[in-house]
Amino acid sequence: MDSALIVSGGERGIEALSQILRQAGLERLATVPTAARARQLLMEGTFSLCLINAPLPDETGERLALDLAARGECEVVLCLRAQEFEQVSSRVEGAGVLTVSKPLHRTLFWNTLKVAVATHRRVQRFRAENARLSRMLEDMRVIDRAKWQLITHRGLSEEEAHRFLEKQSMDTRRSKREVAEEILRAYAP
Repeated sequence: MDSALIVSGGERGIEALSQILRQAGLERLATVPTAARARQLLMEGTFSLCLINAPLPDETGERLALDLAARGECEVVLCLRAQEFEQVSSRVEGAGVLTVSKPLHRTLFWNTLKVAVATHRRVQRFRAENARLSRMLEDMRVIDRAKWQLITHRGLSEEEAHRFLEKQSMDTRRSKREVAEEILRAYAP
């Protein structure tokens, strides 16, 4: 986790949360006083963590937390007043929002941050694996289309088309996808 956005209507809250996050090793911090400002800032860039100190001057913070969790770009921690904690946390935790009750207990807050960091790392690994699998699937589609062109235009069997692509790939020291793309360009209408 490398960056955090703190959304808090009060200066004391911003200072206290900034200090805790810096102690946790987060140096790239941005702070905003309202949910509207947070939404604007998030259109310009992304953060690893968004910490919302509810309530905010322009909303309770619950809607912002749910919106951010739905986007899935960052981990969301919502700090709630003790009297609202049970009711609000039950509505947002299903969406993946971590909640803590105020006043913040330092140890509990540290543990929540550790959970957020671990979750963020796990999600990043899943995203990387998903991207890798998507690239592999797209490669297979391109290769299959190239095989079809070889079958259609050269009268090869599927096995012969497959061997042709593999041999061209090895002989030219290029990936099968690059060879397949070249074949598709050659037979493009």
